[in-house]
Amino acid sequence: MTHRVAFLTFDGVTLLDVSGPLEVLNQARRLGCSYEPVLVSPSGGVVTTSSGPALAQTVAADQVGRVDTLVVAGADVLAERPPDRALLAAAAQLAERAGRVASVCSGAFVLAELGLLDDRRATTHWRHAGTLARRYPRVRVEPDALHIHDGRYVTSAGISAGIDLALALVEDDHGADVAREAARELVVFMQRPGGQSQFSTALRTPPARSDVLGPIVAAVLADPAADHSLPAMAASAAVSTRHLARLFQAELNTTPARWVERVRLDRAQQLLLDGHSVTAAARRSGLGSDETLRRAFARHLGTTPTEYRRRFATTTG
Repeated sequence: MTHRVAFLTFDGVTLLDVSGPLEVLNQARRLGCSYEPVLVSPSGGVVTTSSGPALAQTVAADQVGRVDTLVVAGADVLAERPPDRALLAAAAQLAERAGRVASVCSGAFVLAELGLLDDRRATTHWRHAGTLARRYPRVRVEPDALHIHDGRYVTSAGISAGIDLALALVEDDHGADVAREAARELVVFMQRPGGQSQFSTALRTPPARSDVLGPIVAAVLADPAADHSLPAMAASAAVSTRHLARLFQAELNTTPARWVERVRLDRAQQLLLDGHSVTAAARRSGLGSDETLRRAFARHLGTTPTEYRRRFATTTG
């Protein structure tokens, strides 16, 4: 049976929240999957996107018929004020019929306003996560995840993460091989695991305020596999290990060892996504051994390097 996916749109919707997942489904259809996407809006007709181009011939929510999966797209305005009544009514009507309900970016605010995410884990764009948590305290917001599945509800982070979400839905429906092939056709990474951070450690690290810490941070990011033990870093900065540890705690709110491990884990993840073996990823990231890599993955990601590579790597290397 054809799987009908309704994309709920509205004036001001973010275009990529719609077009990204739509193209994933298009690629999946080319691979033999029976998806029927349909653009829906509260009253039907033309919808103007936030970037200007219009989505023509959307179907009114009360006329769409069967819905297997609902995808609620986002827009900045949803985080600025509660969604309007027409949009909420349309979402409620469609969600009641759908076996699976998803949101892209700030579309999570629509689901949260309806109470559908109460006592559930959910995510949204990092910039709006605090607002979502404050406005809807019963939602267990996880601000740093790419997408989260909780029961029949799936929420994703900002904009391009909608592609990851759609690939994950395709994998749920048709298996990892189809999802990987769709991603390959789109020239994107095999869909990133939902628990992967929206940001790398490099992007999360604030600029160093001290002249001592700045060069050390830059050196670790440039070459994670080099010797970055506390004594080695302290010696390169000509400071004591105790002073350097205090700087890390004061400026980065962590220890030198923990920060270096996260940088190396980021590099290992990327190496695995690029198709390198577990052993190569451990060596080239600076984590050293397969066992050290496994412990880091278990501690931070809740999975194993082998499983991560099996599901998400593009090639072997």
